[in-house]
Amino acid sequence: MKKVNNIDKIRSKVDAVDTAILKLLSKRGGLAKKIGQIKKGSGKKIYVPSREKQIFDHLADLNRGPYTDAAVTSIFREIISATRALEQPIRVAFLGPESTFTHMAAVKHFGHGAILCSQTDISSVFRDVETCRADFGVVPIENSTEGVVNYTLDKFIDSELKICSEVVMSVGLHLLSAQTDAKKIERVYSHPHALAQCREWLGSHIPRAAWYQTESTSAAAEKAVQDKNAAAIASGLAADNYGLNILAKNIQDQINNFTRFLVLGEEQAERTGHDKTSIAFVTKDKPGVLFELLAPLAKAKINLTKIESRPLKTKVWEYMFFVDLDGHATEKRIQRAFEVLKEECVLFKILGSYPRCV
Repeated sequence: MKKVNNIDKIRSKVDAVDTAILKLLSKRGGLAKKIGQIKKGSGKKIYVPSREKQIFDHLADLNRGPYTDAAVTSIFREIISATRALEQPIRVAFLGPESTFTHMAAVKHFGHGAILCSQTDISSVFRDVETCRADFGVVPIENSTEGVVNYTLDKFIDSELKICSEVVMSVGLHLLSAQTDAKKIERVYSHPHALAQCREWLGSHIPRAAWYQTESTSAAAEKAVQDKNAAAIASGLAADNYGLNILAKNIQDQINNFTRFLVLGEEQAERTGHDKTSIAFVTKDKPGVLFELLAPLAKAKINLTKIESRPLKTKVWEYMFFVDLDGHATEKRIQRAFEVLKEECVLFKILGSYPRCV
């Protein structure tokens, strides 16, 4: 009986804390609404990536547990998302359909208070933001095992949109089916990248099953619903949404399997001190030009985190280079290096500076 009384006392304290939290949330919401009204009057954006980064970093510095920093960030992201929705929910276009990893990345970054608009292709996501049907867009850019999404890179050549943030997600791929016995699976459906990431597991565990490509992992889940002897490779969210059984969890061949997504907007983010910048350029056609272009970056001690090349569709055997580097485009040392690069380039374009995702 004493233990029960102790539990009741602790629960009473929890209730008191919940009441205090709710009062503070209401107070925070009122203050945020005042800021929103000021922003609206001055034409400033409701969503400011640099400010959110500042909030999350501050909370991580203050956090002493028992919640992890990731848990605290997740909780406050939903608070911020719900607060934004008090004034005007953000509209976010994403490469759909729902239950895909891009959908999950959009929810992770903008919270459930945002209005999420599914699009069937990357081009439509860009177009929605360019025509102001959406405030922001979320598209995949690269996977740690399968490399870059070339079509996303190509879209940046013609678009004036900026990268204003990035999202990095651990990708857990599961085998889903209406069936309960994996031995009865005759067909496996999924996006080409997901099939490639699970080829060794599939070969070892269900070698007789045929593979079929779909436009998304969610489309694969739909196939698995319709075909009793089929399975889909998709997310745990897809299992919930489509009522499928998880026959095997985390079947990807590489444990450290991450996908990076970009948030697109009309303006690049303000400087935070922990930033990345993405650029694209086409070099002049002469020997050693790429070495000459990278030299100013090395001299300024600018760390390159990625370099990719894509063939130009207008000229045979000529290439556009895409580079990610540490730092913000407003930093003097980076500005000086970029001025040197521009002189040696046929085309030079800053795709955006944005808070670095850790």
